Amino acid sequence: MTSSTNLWNEVYKLAVGKRKNYIQLITLRKPDGSLTADIRETLQHMLEYFVPEDANNDDTDFHKQARTQSQEPVDTADHKDFILEEIRNAVESMENKKAPGEDGITGEIYKSTFEIFPSYITALYSGCLRTGVFPKTWKIAKLIPITEPGKENNEEVSKFRPISLLNIGGKALEKVLINRINHHVFSHDLMNNNQTDSRHKGAQEMRQWR
Repeated sequence: MTSSTNLWNEVYKLAVGKRKNYIQLITLRKPDGSLTADIRETLQHMLEYFVPEDANNDDTDFHKQARTQSQEPVDTADHKDFILEEIRNAVESMENKKAPGEDGITGEIYKSTFEIFPSYITALYSGCLRTGVFPKTWKIAKLIPITEPGKENNEEVSKFRPISLLNIGGKALEKVLINRINHHVFSHDLMNNNQTDSRHKGAQEMRQWR
């Protein structure tokens, strides 16, 4: 249940078009001190602030190494495809009415789809795991700017809190990958003893795999 002061309640209303009074995008102040001239320039300024360009010339040595490794073929001897129950558990954990991403697919729709094509969807996620690919279409986010309380008349772009709603296919892939990581961490006793909550969740994931 959500309350009228719950941020996610507002996000849901905005995403599905149930909010009566939409945010009015006015001129914003740019880094050079000038103001944006129209709605197009305002949106461009917001995008540049919320989603800065991933420029190679700003890379540190660590980032350069990460870019190189991301292009190398995946070759893991202990690789195991996802089993159907792994995917089913991830899909069933989705909230039915949670605000959808750019694809407009809710948890309720995805659950129904999985029940019709369980083997196909499981094979799809196993293919992602095997090749080390996170499909680009699942990286597309529906970005909703929420004005922070008390900053309604502020001209700075930082007045907004950006909420990114991801496509549900990507959400499910994230869940099964996290479950796999948890299984590896806890089966090899790699978790710090002070991380009590994480250890409890990991124990649950271990039971799922047995």
